[in-house]
Amino acid sequence: MTRYHVEQHIDAPADAAWALLTDAATWKDWNPTIVSIDGPIAVGRKVALVSTLNPKRTFKLNVDELTDSGAAGKRMVWSDGMPLGLFTGTRTYTVGEREGGCTFTMTEEYTGLMAPLITRSIPDMTDSFKEFAVGLKAGAEQKG
Repeated sequence: MTRYHVEQHIDAPADAAWALLTDAATWKDWNPTIVSIDGPIAVGRKVALVSTLNPKRTFKLNVDELTDSGAAGKRMVWSDGMPLGLFTGTRTYTVGEREGGCTFTMTEEYTGLMAPLITRSIPDMTDSFKEFAVGLKAGAEQKG
């Protein structure tokens, strides 16, 4: 299984970071890793995202989960893949309260029988994940 992960402390309330994460209209303001994002971030809906890592491809991602448990944490899950579970990419975003601010994590995992073959053609997303987290930190701290 291929996996990418980033964790970032943010000196702002969790609600400030969560508000940015769940409002697609603001992503271009703070997120240097995207070319465009269209669609509502709502459970059961699709988001069309174009990344700077692959600007010629539009990813149509399912919003599978959007949970705001207050101080217990906030979680959002997006996925895309092939039929029959042959390949699935799942991205999980979390924001949790922490003294002096909040902690943001983002994890992407690729699973399925075709994952070993398909992940060979996926670029390394380590730097992109770091840029995303730093952008969210800056945006939330400015807002919060």
